[in-house]
Amino acid sequence: MMLQWIDSHCHLDAPEFSVDRADVFKRAQDEGVKWCVMPAVQAKDFESLQGLAKLFHQPYALGIHPLYVPHAQAEDLLALESCIQAALAVNQAGELSDPRMVAVGEIGLDFFVPALCEPSMREKQIFFYQAQLKLAQKYNLPVILHVRKSADQLLSGLRRCAVRGGIAHAFNGSLQQAQAFVELGFVLGFGGTLTFDRALQIRRLATQLPLSSIVLETDAPDIPPHWLYRTQSERQSEQGLAPQNRNEPSQLPQIAQVLAQLRSESLEYIAQATFQNTLRALPQLQFFQTP
Repeated sequence: MMLQWIDSHCHLDAPEFSVDRADVFKRAQDEGVKWCVMPAVQAKDFESLQGLAKLFHQPYALGIHPLYVPHAQAEDLLALESCIQAALAVNQAGELSDPRMVAVGEIGLDFFVPALCEPSMREKQIFFYQAQLKLAQKYNLPVILHVRKSADQLLSGLRRCAVRGGIAHAFNGSLQQAQAFVELGFVLGFGGTLTFDRALQIRRLATQLPLSSIVLETDAPDIPPHWLYRTQSERQSEQGLAPQNRNEPSQLPQIAQVLAQLRSESLEYIAQATFQNTLRALPQLQFFQTP
């Protein structure tokens, strides 16, 4: 029997998939990737992402990514709440209007990009982060967090505005920070970075943490595993060619194999545990039906 997986974070609405998106989904399903959780990054994409989720019967999240905060407006938060309300509306049969929406995300803080570290932009990032946490709290939804050089600030916000847990995506902090997220009801997302021999901190975390704290992700088309990685010059020379080196959710089982080797655990055990961990982090998935 084929192992079942959940890619807890992939951006399949990205333009990199515009030519062969249906084939990407099929390859994922052929590898046992049952669901691909697709987080939004900006308000203008909400409607198209919802349409994509409906077309391919996949789960999604809605939120404003910190990298898109510079161009975001307060009206985008109103649009986000309106979409949340519409998705959570209950029909006469007692069913959610759109059960595919499973979280608020991708939200968070990014203090790695220099332009986002300027005082005014830090302030704007924090404003949008806190506002979206409040929406998640109001509607009892988990969140999918972008964590880059910002773990302590994110944790501070979560302690002030408690939410229904969620996923700290592409986690790359310390063990102490990881444990703090776990204590607040979060699991940590591990993906392609885990496959690099030189990613010592992430590999160490992947073995130190209990498996109950870990979910798997690809962040496709970004963060490719080492077997797909190309330097910037190589990527530029390959423009216009077939996307054989692009990251996609079909890579998830092979990434999981690396995790299994690092932890000296069976691939079957990793599959079962990470699947259940994702269901726990995003409870709506437990009721999600794929035709």
